[in-house]
Amino acid sequence: MAAFFSFYRDYTTSFLNAEEPTACDLIADFGFNILWHPSLGLEMGENLQAMLWDCVLGRIPVDILVFEGSVINAPNGTGTWNRFADRPMKDWLADLSKVANYVIAVGDCATWGGIPAMSPNPSESNGLQFLKRQEGGFLGKDFRAKSGLPVINIPGCPAHPDWITQILVAIATGRIGDIALDELHRPLTFFNTYTQTGCTRNNHFAYKSSISEFGQRKGCLFYDLGCRGPMTHSSCNRILWNRASSKTRVGMPCIGCTEPEFPFYDLKPGTVFKTQTLMGVPKDLPPGVNKTGYAILTMVSKDTMPEWAEEDFFTI
Repeated sequence: MAAFFSFYRDYTTSFLNAEEPTACDLIADFGFNILWHPSLGLEMGENLQAMLWDCVLGRIPVDILVFEGSVINAPNGTGTWNRFADRPMKDWLADLSKVANYVIAVGDCATWGGIPAMSPNPSESNGLQFLKRQEGGFLGKDFRAKSGLPVINIPGCPAHPDWITQILVAIATGRIGDIALDELHRPLTFFNTYTQTGCTRNNHFAYKSSISEFGQRKGCLFYDLGCRGPMTHSSCNRILWNRASSKTRVGMPCIGCTEPEFPFYDLKPGTVFKTQTLMGVPKDLPPGVNKTGYAILTMVSKDTMPEWAEEDFFTI
């Protein structure tokens, strides 16, 4: 199973921290041949260019192309702001995508353009098959890899390492056909529930028992700190980071980094983690929630809050 990785920095750190399975397991137990990776590959200069052309021309098969980073098209569609191996990166990406059996986008930038694609988007960035929530992206709405599948999106900033390695194993073992994708091409096995699922603060959320400072061990992070766990799809509280924790478990609100709209905030000083409210009701509510009904529910919940809702009943 030949895999060509084009990701780096924080995604490499995340990938190398995978535990179920580990990056070493991919090679030793599942027969992966990592053709190239910016931090792990040995080829440089002309040797790298020669290998890339061998992949494009079919001399070296590419089973899986894993790509990280937004696709930069500036200036004026040329892509020369981001050159790689003597060509615009987007040209290599276009050619390699045509010969790969599977194409995987890792991280927000590769999936929907991420922070570089925020307005006014001077770098003309987009994701492989989406620009934010709009399908299309760099490869186009109708793109399909040689396997017949569209780009498999694994968002996150960064993406959870086990999400990456488990999808790679599903491909290597022939089980990828059993993994359904949602409308944004995310594997449902990781993104069919909200981040709130498994959160140790759910009882506080139900009774509107809130906190207003980072790191506090009791209380919900939604009402005053803008946690987006109730409206973000991810398994961060089901598949824990380093098998131990998650943002909400250490008193850090979910920032919604697996959704196309990330980042959600205007980044003005003092507003990044401040929930906007109208008569005590958060401006951003979980999907399908009626604001009037929620206001009534909030009052009733706070009036009936049991003593244990303010007790430090869980351990981080």
